[in-house]
Amino acid sequence: MPERVRHERSRSERVNHDSSSTDPAPVVVGTGPVSPDEILAVAREGAGVVLSADAERTIAESREVIEALASDVRPHYGVSTGFGALATRHIPPELRGQLQRSLVRSHAAGSGPEVEREVVRALMLLRLSTLATGRTGVRLETARVYAAMLSAGITPVVREFGSLGCSGDLAPLAHCALAAMGEGEVRDAAGELQPAERALAAAGIAPVVLQEKEGLALINGTDGMLGMLVLACADLRRLLRTADVVAGMSVEALLGTDAVFAPDLQALRPHPGQAESAANMRVLLAGSEVMASHRTPECTRVQDAYSLRCAPQVHGAARDTLSHAEAVAGRELSAAIDNPVVTQDKRVESNGNFHGAPLGYVLDFLAIAVADVASMSERRTDRFLDVARNQGLPAFLADDPGVDSGHMIAQYAQASIVAELKRLAVPASVDSIPTSAMQEDHVSMGWAAARKLRWALEGLTRVLGVELLTAARALDLRAPLDPAPATAAVRDRLRAEVSGPGPDRWLAPEMDAAADLVSTGSALGAAEAVTGPLR
Repeated sequence: MPERVRHERSRSERVNHDSSSTDPAPVVVGTGPVSPDEILAVAREGAGVVLSADAERTIAESREVIEALASDVRPHYGVSTGFGALATRHIPPELRGQLQRSLVRSHAAGSGPEVEREVVRALMLLRLSTLATGRTGVRLETARVYAAMLSAGITPVVREFGSLGCSGDLAPLAHCALAAMGEGEVRDAAGELQPAERALAAAGIAPVVLQEKEGLALINGTDGMLGMLVLACADLRRLLRTADVVAGMSVEALLGTDAVFAPDLQALRPHPGQAESAANMRVLLAGSEVMASHRTPECTRVQDAYSLRCAPQVHGAARDTLSHAEAVAGRELSAAIDNPVVTQDKRVESNGNFHGAPLGYVLDFLAIAVADVASMSERRTDRFLDVARNQGLPAFLADDPGVDSGHMIAQYAQASIVAELKRLAVPASVDSIPTSAMQEDHVSMGWAAARKLRWALEGLTRVLGVELLTAARALDLRAPLDPAPATAAVRDRLRAEVSGPGPDRWLAPEMDAAADLVSTGSALGAAEAVTGPLR
């Protein structure tokens, strides 16, 4: 399963970040939401960030509201009171700066391995985007420090454990705020671990000295789970198209039929994702000699097994789940999450918008879909290895079965990952442990849902890699019949990294190479070079 050493970038993060040959254009953060593409540019490509003039003006105007409240004799949460269960204490003016700094220091209480660079950059960008709405009341210089840190490639060290997803991602965001104060640890643009004070000085960034309301504004948001949701949606879009590619290779190499993917049959059940997947399968299998070889009166097969015949139904259901998750993410990107919040008519009001339930639910839902897509992939792989079901191929696709084991243990690896994915599909969002002396008596666990979805996507990548490796070997063993042009292109791309059928050799590197082709989009790209963009 996925590597848990979080300061090392994940496979998808490494590929996406390092693939850019030139520095990407900076992302302009205004008063409107940032887009998923902008999040990807900052998180994975290292794009810098600048605040628009409108955003700077809006931030300055909302700060005036907070400063007016600071002199009010009435208590205002987050300005002149304590926090959470301590909100009943009035804080005198001379202690309010200390109150904000103490809040950040005490809440920077994450534990465990480091979280990936791309996640931290995404959550910092999203917090800055909320600051730019003018709903949080921070000073302009505070927002500018976040933009400067992102542009300088300074990444605060955020730990794996500590967020309950309510009030938002407190601990992860507090670690970022701590770094902006010049405290704690960061990694610079080269990945070197060093004190935040030193890294900020090297970049010419003056640490922020927090004032009224600012500590709370920097840590009270859903930015961590939202950032991971946006990144996961982008990855899953690619993986689901790749799942169609490798499923098409398997249908072909197992002498299945593409007749069940006909448009009129799919239209009888008008789910949009199913229609897209079936359309992909049709174009991927077009022109296959392998498929044509058994379209004769002598063929007695009436219908294929579910893992072949129902691939569009499962892959399509995952697509529709993803579309729902993307809609939720889009609404959250348009939100301004803070408590209290500065309203449009300049009131400062407490609210519950920081609760992570909307995100936690869809993060869990996606983990279920990922597990099921991977489970079907493993079943197709297993069919290749069983002489009772693989339509004349050698046992385990071995060169000399008995002497050689072929892909027997590759399927074991798949099975172990699928079993883990089923465990990761258990929802986190149904759990809740009360905190803050029962003031926060129901929490979302959305951060945990996001973390396990990232692990699940890594697992799906590896499962699809094994199916790709096995289906390509089976297509080779169908020679002299030629596969479809699209599936042949994918097979040939794999052959640039991995040799074809033969006696047993060290299998783990070949499995890793296939997983890399899935992760980087190279396998998908090889197919689309023939078919055009898949749906």
